[in-house]
Amino acid sequence: MEKAAPITAYRWLRKGRIASQALFFLLFIFLFVKTDYTGSDTIEYAVNILFRIDPLLALATMLAVKTIISLMLPALLVIALSLLAGRSFCGWVCPMGGLLDGWSRLFASVKPQSATRFPSLPKILLIFVLVSALFGVPLAGYIDPFSILVRGLSQAVYPGINEVSVSFFTFTYQHLPEEVNLVTEPLYSLLQQTILPFEQKFYQFGLVSLFVLCIVVVAEHVQKRFFCRNICPLGALLGWFSRMGLLKVSGGDEGCRACRRCAQICRMGAIDEQRVIDVEACVLCMDCFEKCPRQIISFGAEAPLSRGVGERLTRRQFIAATSASLILPSMLGVRTLNVQADPLLIRPPGSLAEPEFLNRCVRCGQCMQVCITNGLQPVMLRAGLEGMFSPYLVARTGYCEFNCTLCCQVCPTGAIEVLDLAAKHQFKIGHAWFDKNRCLPFARGIECIVCEEHCPTPEKAIKFRNVDFVTEEGAMQQVRQPYVDDALCIGCGICETKCPLPDISAIFV
Repeated sequence: MEKAAPITAYRWLRKGRIASQALFFLLFIFLFVKTDYTGSDTIEYAVNILFRIDPLLALATMLAVKTIISLMLPALLVIALSLLAGRSFCGWVCPMGGLLDGWSRLFASVKPQSATRFPSLPKILLIFVLVSALFGVPLAGYIDPFSILVRGLSQAVYPGINEVSVSFFTFTYQHLPEEVNLVTEPLYSLLQQTILPFEQKFYQFGLVSLFVLCIVVVAEHVQKRFFCRNICPLGALLGWFSRMGLLKVSGGDEGCRACRRCAQICRMGAIDEQRVIDVEACVLCMDCFEKCPRQIISFGAEAPLSRGVGERLTRRQFIAATSASLILPSMLGVRTLNVQADPLLIRPPGSLAEPEFLNRCVRCGQCMQVCITNGLQPVMLRAGLEGMFSPYLVARTGYCEFNCTLCCQVCPTGAIEVLDLAAKHQFKIGHAWFDKNRCLPFARGIECIVCEEHCPTPEKAIKFRNVDFVTEEGAMQQVRQPYVDDALCIGCGICETKCPLPDISAIFV
């Protein structure tokens, strides 16, 4: 009877942790949905807060640009939490952790294993990412859990859900009785107003982002919290702060050697054979608190540890990680890309100069998700290894809306500077030019004014001149041929989007 009260208390703590995970995951989904265009030219919620509280992205970005970025100072709150209550962020708040725990609960049958398969790898990746950022190669966004999660959802899962929904409700509307439509049509309308995106989006490398996210999730069938235990550099960073923290989990004594219950159920492999709890790995899931038959595991204030109690990074591993991060910038410095950048690589309006833009961009994909016209797409190798998944404008897919500033509002690092509408109207992102072999007035003498009609600048950047044109039959006729006034053109790309020619446009940005 004496143990009933502690067991009940720990059980409620564990339920509180599950509730906290669910609450923060729902909050993440809410902010994710609100990142999509909702008909307003202003983002009403702090949809980028997840990336602004990420200490890994904050530290890597500040090392890359070698200055303090005020937008990312909220990451200090997560560091403070780690100094107070260890890696509780990973167990109570992190949406990726919530997704993995939920998936494991629903689908994964693998049991927790006490031995983490690659215990040193997160620390190696952490050193590699931070040192590489210091020398101008930003890689944090590729393996940061939040970037992986948002990229996969925004570029594949969310558009896929909309495609399935539209197909399903179109089928019910066209093929099922009217009595059924009295239910399905209001339901579809409700989903459109609350959950589904404003319009169907398409991404050229969405399957790549989906594949990476699926690998992280499916790895739960290999080992619970596989990504968190074996890869996540953010977890390694929070674990380092947890070692210096005030509150720690402790337990185990001489009388519990025959019992391995805590080590067997630990999802993070934080409890070794001697029942010593590694505070760098423990995410305060509370499973061991509730399941310990003797109730000897405790959580309280202890002195900071001078060294970790779990797997330590060896000197060779530290030297290897540092050396690789020093060699990589020199190898990337001898590419032809450094001599001549891709002239068709058009960044969003407000983007900083290319080197600083890449140093600040964390590959979150939010600017692409919020883009009204679907023109912003993830680039792969056109911007180099360090530019993968960063945004660029594919004008044939969608143009940069003249009166839209949403992409700069959602950028969490300032890679895209916030512009007011007047500044946006003057910001030049590219140059338009005509392919005279395809443009109808040049190639065939057929008058076409579509590009000029859609040009949004107050004084049209596309103008015409009357020229004599000799037809194939040898007849002479006058044709208005377009040309671009480069002083007025801002490179928005609407002319390329709206060009009526099939396939390749006759005007390029």
